[in-house]
Amino acid sequence: MIEAFLRERFEAKAEKLAEDDPKRQALVEQFAFEAWIDNAARRVSQLQVVTHSLKPIHPDAKGTNLYVPPETLKHHNLVGSHALPADFLADVVGNAAALDVYKFLKLEHDGKSLLERVLEEDAELVSALSEGPAQAREWMRAFAAITEPRGEAASHANAKQLYWLAEGDDPVDDQAYHLLAPLYATSLTHRVFQTINEDRFGAPAKLARDARRKNQASETGYHDYPNLAVQKLGGTKPQNISQLNSERGGNNYLLASLPPNWVSREVRVPLGTDSVFPRFGRRREVHQLVNDLRRFLESNPDPTYDTRDLRDDLNAALMDELMVFSMEFHRLPPGWSDDPKCRLAVEEVYWLDPGRAELDEAFHQARRETDWPGELRRRFANWLNQRLGRKLPVGDTEHRHWDKALEHDPSFQRWLERDRRWMESLERELDDWQEGVDHE
Repeated sequence: MIEAFLRERFEAKAEKLAEDDPKRQALVEQFAFEAWIDNAARRVSQLQVVTHSLKPIHPDAKGTNLYVPPETLKHHNLVGSHALPADFLADVVGNAAALDVYKFLKLEHDGKSLLERVLEEDAELVSALSEGPAQAREWMRAFAAITEPRGEAASHANAKQLYWLAEGDDPVDDQAYHLLAPLYATSLTHRVFQTINEDRFGAPAKLARDARRKNQASETGYHDYPNLAVQKLGGTKPQNISQLNSERGGNNYLLASLPPNWVSREVRVPLGTDSVFPRFGRRREVHQLVNDLRRFLESNPDPTYDTRDLRDDLNAALMDELMVFSMEFHRLPPGWSDDPKCRLAVEEVYWLDPGRAELDEAFHQARRETDWPGELRRRFANWLNQRLGRKLPVGDTEHRHWDKALEHDPSFQRWLERDRRWMESLERELDDWQEGVDHE
């Protein structure tokens, strides 16, 4: 197994070198069994296997990282690293150039990794590493140190620190506080990330959601994570934070920590109608703004800057109401438009139920490839022309004006920009998930 690992790495580096190339001979010597093991035993000091790391707190923080196996932690009813299964993934921090040593220690034989065998001082591994037991045990001691903290426990100026009232209940007693330096539970974070991705993008979840859309039974359910956020760690070099962070592409999920949203009785799923604009027009504020705009235009005002400004102010207020109106639908559970009774025009569905893109791959693809904002502006302009056209001679010119006004409205532009960033983030997550599946 070890020889196969070394041969594979040698072939990857030597495949483009000619047989008589001096560099090839140097590689042969570098990847000779005992030479490579000896070199790896020296370089392993540049790495540390951890379950709790400091760099996610701040990339420039330099202090203590810890390797704390879950079984050594106190068990309680809250979610924590103690709840990790036996096959949890440890993380590794340190010099990224030495990560090949960690890959070596992750090699498995008979269900155990080499690192586990090193920590157990496995006799078989001693025999496999060298004919000299003393040399083999020296290497194993070097490899075992990968789980040990470097130096004395220390925090850093860039690390977070919390004063915790640990003794008594007097908050003005300075001696009653302990200073805590929290670390990032990187192994737990990775497990949570894998679980959420499986729930969002895994094949069983997709089949269950598809069955729901078709109103069919499903052997399994599925999970939703509303208001899920993504924290990027490490920027363009996530490997500088840790190995597991690199495998996630720097993505770390943040679950919503929010009080329940109060959904007004007025926010009802718009079923049995082909447009929400009639409902929008019945809102008291909207009805008043449209009446004010109509009366103003019916007065045939002089074509001055003041006239144009007042018209635009009324129009802008109307568009602000449109954005408030749309946000109310965004508080409904994602996928509400999948109801067979929903007959809304598809561009209004794309506008009012964007969260469905996370649940429905076909919807996500169609929404991405459609100019629904342009069609939505046209529907808004049609609706406003219709509401104003009882006495006013409104037509194509006014239609173009309302369309362009909504296109350049700051609130509408900000919402579209947020939507664009969210869709790009979703695309990256899907790509990262697919790469992870392919890698497995």
